[in-house]
Amino acid sequence: MAAPIVVYPPDEDGGRRVRARCAIPGRAYSTGGLLEFLRRAGLGPDDVTLDDPG
Repeated sequence: MAAPIVVYPPDEDGGRRVRARCAIPGRAYSTGGLLEFLRRAGLGPDDVTLDDPG
């Protein structure tokens, strides 16, 4: 089962904080960076919809 993921709105530097379960593995500064965090959390490309507000 994939970890619950929360991607926060951009911060003052343009990065989006990514939370996987209770840990914050880092900030994503690009779509590719975000996809890499999601991949590490167990989500494949078919599991991700980047324009889904949920």
